[in-house]
Parts: sequence; C-alpha cells; structure tokens
Amino acid sequence: MTATTPAATPATPDTAGAPLEAARAALERRLLARHRDLPPGETLPEPRVVPLGAADTLGAGHPDPHAGARPAATVHLTARAVLLGPWGTDTTAPPQAPPACGRCLAMRWQRLRSRSEREALELGEPPAGARAWPVLTPWMVDAVWAAYRVAAGGPAPARPADPAARPDAPDTRLRQVVRVDLATLATARFPLLPEPLCPHCVRPRPDTPEDARMRLRTAVKTDPSGSRGRPADAYPLPTLALANPVCGALGSGTWLNPASTTTAPVAGSHFVRGYAGLNDVTWSGQADAYAASRTLAYLEGLERYAGTHRRRGTSPVERSFHDLREAGLRVLDPRECGTYAPETYATDPLVSPFDPDRPIPWVWGHSLRDDEPVLVPARLVHYSAGVAADNFVFECSNGCATGGGLEEAVLFGLLELIERDAFLLAWYARPALTGIDLDSCRGTGIRSLRDRAALHGYDVRAYDTRMGNGVPVVTALAVRSDGGPGTLSFAAAAGFDPERTVGAALCEVLTYIPHLPGQVAERRHELEAMAQDFTQVRQLKDHAQLYGLPRMAEHATSFLEPEGILPLAESFPGWEGARRPGGADLLEELTLVRDDLVAAGHDVIAVDQTTPEQSRMGLRTVSTHVPGLLPLDFGWSRQRAPRMPRMLSGLRRAGRAERDLTPRELASAPHPFP
Repeated sequence: MTATTPAATPATPDTAGAPLEAARAALERRLLARHRDLPPGETLPEPRVVPLGAADTLGAGHPDPHAGARPAATVHLTARAVLLGPWGTDTTAPPQAPPACGRCLAMRWQRLRSRSEREALELGEPPAGARAWPVLTPWMVDAVWAAYRVAAGGPAPARPADPAARPDAPDTRLRQVVRVDLATLATARFPLLPEPLCPHCVRPRPDTPEDARMRLRTAVKTDPSGSRGRPADAYPLPTLALANPVCGALGSGTWLNPASTTTAPVAGSHFVRGYAGLNDVTWSGQADAYAASRTLAYLEGLERYAGTHRRRGTSPVERSFHDLREAGLRVLDPRECGTYAPETYATDPLVSPFDPDRPIPWVWGHSLRDDEPVLVPARLVHYSAGVAADNFVFECSNGCATGGGLEEAVLFGLLELIERDAFLLAWYARPALTGIDLDSCRGTGIRSLRDRAALHGYDVRAYDTRMGNGVPVVTALAVRSDGGPGTLSFAAAAGFDPERTVGAALCEVLTYIPHLPGQVAERRHELEAMAQDFTQVRQLKDHAQLYGLPRMAEHATSFLEPEGILPLAESFPGWEGARRPGGADLLEELTLVRDDLVAAGHDVIAVDQTTPEQSRMGLRTVSTHVPGLLPLDFGWSRQRAPRMPRMLSGLRRAGRAERDLTPRELASAPHPFP
C-alpha cells in the first residue's frame, strides 16, 4: 500500500499546558523526524498526532480543540497507549459511504471509557491532569514508529481462509486500528466500524414521511414451524468490531458466567448518555451453548444500540403537537400511550406533563392500519434520547425488536407489546388464572428446563395469560421450594407455537433464578424498606428483586393459587387449527397480529430504528407502538398502565370478566416484571 502526504494540514490549536499536549507535540516531532529519514522509494503519510482523553469528542462538554484535525489524524495518543489508524479499506460498506475516520475512532474510544472518565470529559469541567504524562522514552517512540510503518505502508495482512473458524481474528474487511501499549509495547489490531453520528462523515438530512413508509412483502421462513426468517447464526456479525477495548461499537468485550447451571449466559455492556445521565446498558444472550449465547447477545446489543439514540443520519421534526395538527399532518398523541399520575409530575423534578403547545422532536413512522406515515414523539421511540421540552415520560424498550427484515422485526415488536400488555393485565387486574400442565408438553426441552430449576431448589410453573388477542401468551413463575430469599421470579413470552412459547417463558425465568437469592441477600435491607414503602421502588432491578422477599408472595396469590390446570392442548382454545397460520410466510403471521389489534380498536405503528451498522449485516430494527395497550414502566411512581382505560376494561373485552373493573379493584403493589 502506498499513500501520500495530505494536501493540507489543519492549523495546530492553541492547547499549550493542556493534559497530554506536551507528550503529543513531542511524539509528533519525533515521528516526523523519522518520517523525513525514510529510505528512498518508501512513501508514507506524514504522522499527525492528536490526544485522546483530554477533550470531549462527543460534543457534550467543552469544544474539542482538536476537532478539525481528528478526521485525518493517524496517530492518537492516550495516557496508556498509542492508537494508529484507521488504515485499510472497508469492503463491507455500501457504495459512496465514507470510510471510518479518525473522528469515528475518537468517538467510539470515548464511549468505552469508565463512568468517572466520561463524566469528567462530558460534563463541561475544565480538563486537568499530569502535564508531563506520558513520558515517551526513545524505545517507546521506536516501537510506535515501527508499528506505524507496518500499519501505514506494509502489505495488508493475510485474511483467514475461514473467518468463522477464528472468531478472535481481526476482520480485515473493515478499516483497522493498531494499539501500542506504552507500558509493555505490546501491539494489537482491531477493526473499526464507521460512527453514524460522526459530524465529519455524516451530514444530517431531514426526516421525511416518504422515508418512513413501509412496504411489507412476503418473507419466507427457513423453519415453517418457527417465526424467524433466518437462524441467529446466519448473520455476518463483525464480532470483534462490535466488542473490543479500543473501538467496540457495543462495548469493550463480553463475559460469560460458567457458574450458571440453567443456561450458558454471555453478556456485555456500555454506558449510554441519556436525559438522566450515564446509564449502564447491558446486553446478553441466554442459550444452552456459549457460542449461541454470544450471538444472541450481539443481536440484543445491536437492538439496544439502535433503540437508545437515532443513528440514521436524519434530523427530527421540531414543532409542537398543535402546530403539526393545524398543518394537517398525522400525529400520534403521546397521551394515548398513557401518562403518569398528576402527583408524579408535581413531585418528580425529572418529568413534566405533556404540553401540546411546546415544540418537541418528532420522527416519522408508519401506520400499518392506515398504510400512511405518522409522526411519533422521539421520546417514545429512542429511550435514551430526549430534551427538556419532551420529558413527559421515561420510556424503555417496549416494542423494540430486530429481525432479518421489516416483517420479522415488526412482528416481534408487536408480540412483545402483546406479551407485556397481557402480563400487566394479569398482575394488576388479578383475573382468575389457569395453569398449564407442563407434563403434557411433548418435547424434552420443557422437562430439561424443569430439572435445571429443581437443581436450584425451584419449582417452575406456567400460565395462560392471553388477554383477548389470538396469539398465545404465557407467564412463567419460578417458586423457591423452601420459601427462602429469592422466593418468586416471573417472566413472559408470546408466540405462535404454544409449546415453544412455554419454553421461551421458562427459559427466560431460568436466567434469573441462579442469581436472585444472592441479590436479595445483598440488598435485603433496601428491599425490606421497599416492601414497607413502594415509592422506594425506583429502578428496573427493584421490581424483580422485591419479589425475592418471602413476604411479597402475598401479592401473587392469583398465580400461586390458580383456579385450575389444563393440558397444553386445551390451554389456548380456538388457536391450533382454527386461527394459527400454517404457512411459511412471516407476512401472514404479521397480518394476523395486526388485524387482531385493529379489530380491538388500536392503531399499529412502526418506526424504523435500523442503524447503518445493522444495514450492512442484513438486520432491521423497529420500534412498534399500539396506542391503548398497557406499557411497561419501572419505578412505582412512574406507572402509566394502572391509569389507562384498558386496565379497567381489558378483562371484559378479553371475555375474562362480565363488567369493567373499578380503580379500587386493581392490585396496589408494583409489578414483578424483570
């Protein structure tokens, strides 16, 4: 590979005395001296050095003095290492897509820093640090120069004959970054995906209704008995680019839990800055083998990456609800998706009631009922994005799903909404429930799950919690046999195959029970205080862990004392044979779900969240919305579902009650959904 010196070099910023600046200038000076001494015939780009870790590159804190130089920079100095690149060609990029630049690298690197480092960089505090650090010895500079010459001008590394056989091998289809450790001089190479929010590479364009239109088509399944277009391991996931300690798009790595005897869990995490600060977003996969779990973990990580912030290169519509309505545009009123109690808005400083006259960001979605575009509040679509004007709700990942196409993604997003709506109705409205006889399941998988739970001292149960929609919904419950800490654990699933749905719900609950007793023991004092005062239930983990207390079992009587138990074949009357689609077309299943929801009086809306990274992998991610269904919230003071009309009418509409309920008949304890 031969490269030439850039035609123009950005002016050097005035950063005298800033952290890393003395070392940056010294390293650049010494590398340029070596560059001038290159032997005749060897041509390399001039090394331009920028610091990493002394200025915010994400645009949240003080302006970055090196912003203009970063895109073309090829040497990036941190307090612990030197990063070289990015180098090479990205053969997976779509035509005309810009390759990853130095600013892309800087942004991805910063997102992987610790909470304390990120807060220091992004909260606007002036940078401070050891002015003379790092100390660059001659042999350090020699090592960096040697790696620079190979990375910038040497032959491209040989590509493995079978990349799937070496999952830890660098993906040479992407641009590469070389890391030189300043303490050990060890080198390592990592692939870099372009950053979709990079201001150098991406020029935002307005979001438009035409871009939001969804033209759904036939989507053939590989397994007619399942509901997926392709198996999870069929997607070309650049795993090392997704998780590595230098520029991983989803995090610095993954970890597994060999102590689990119920599943083979693999997880990863990263910090995402949202309207409430830095949040630790964890993604995981739970299967019977670590390789399968790792693939599922990456897919979940990509789904959350797409859901937290909009990364499609489009800018939202910034207008008020009333202005949009007066302009004749179709708009989803967020109040149809539920609101908090007035006292929550009066006492919680982080939320305010929806103001229809206040301009807020909106994104275009598509109504599957009316086959037309509709504007949706951005706050409901991207659950870590938001501005002060649209803080009317703390949304989570309700209805977000990933698939190999729009049809698959929308289908699974709607199934999640149906599952959560049914669970909330079963919990708060307290209908008489019917258990499912697990001995009647034909496959060996259910028996295996029960045996694994028994090893931990748990009995697992399953219930028909379908609430008026045709698709089977199953709630699973694990009950600690001796009544000790970790007493109850819940999970739920919705799907077309009843036995697979039972298995999915049981598998989900089995992921929690190995850790629940220890979590309850560790937080016993906090959880006991929550049991006395539900307003102290504030986080996602509080809901599930609270029901690890033995005393909370009194709130789950409808599950612990069902009115009866039926064989699986009798648990969902009218489904098998009569209503269940029998073909191999995902569109047929999606159409059935959509039509059921429309017949119940709901609109069905989908918003495309797909990121550029997902597009090149053949994945699509959507956020689905069915106004009127009960949304899942976390924090006892931030519950929308109990205040919605469906909570009172849902049992009657589902044929489970003869009349609507009154508010006084609803359960008054937080839900236990994990």
